[in-house]
Amino acid sequence: MRRGVILMTLLCLGMGVMAANPPIHVVESVDPVHYMGLWYSIASIPTSFERNCVQGTTAEYTLLESGRIQVVNTCYDADGKIDVARGQAWVPDASESSKLRVSFVRFLGIWWFGAPYWVIDLAPDYSYAVVGHPSRTYGWILSRTPSLPDNVLADIVERLESQGYRFEAFRMQDQSIHLSQAGG
Repeated sequence: MRRGVILMTLLCLGMGVMAANPPIHVVESVDPVHYMGLWYSIASIPTSFERNCVQGTTAEYTLLESGRIQVVNTCYDADGKIDVARGQAWVPDASESSKLRVSFVRFLGIWWFGAPYWVIDLAPDYSYAVVGHPSRTYGWILSRTPSLPDNVLADIVERLESQGYRFEAFRMQDQSIHLSQAGG
């Protein structure tokens, strides 16, 4: 009887967690050729390697002959020094091209600890993308330009929150260094 009560309690708690956070939905597909290139981080839930980034955070993706993707994340720290993280991404299941894995740890020629990198929102013209994680502990709003129009960002935030993200967890990124370089 006691086991039954404990089991029912755990089951109810588990169902409550599932109801609070339904599974994240990804976009139907991602064309890797169109996804390649430079992206500006508009907002993100910072990861450990982004802690020192204060401005100018970008991600550049290059399709490799192997079909994998080279990832180069760049930002500026408080002293104005460039910080670069290099990694590699891949699609583990070709039938789910919007669910990638990314690793920044290479040892003995192998990329270890590939983390989920799920494209959960994508402009039809690939002018912006939103990347999430199944746990919702990470997220990025990316743009091909250093800024997004307010109405576009508001629509993205609404879709993020409908997926169970709290936008308050995101930190807006300072892209002024890129805006000034572009003359805008």
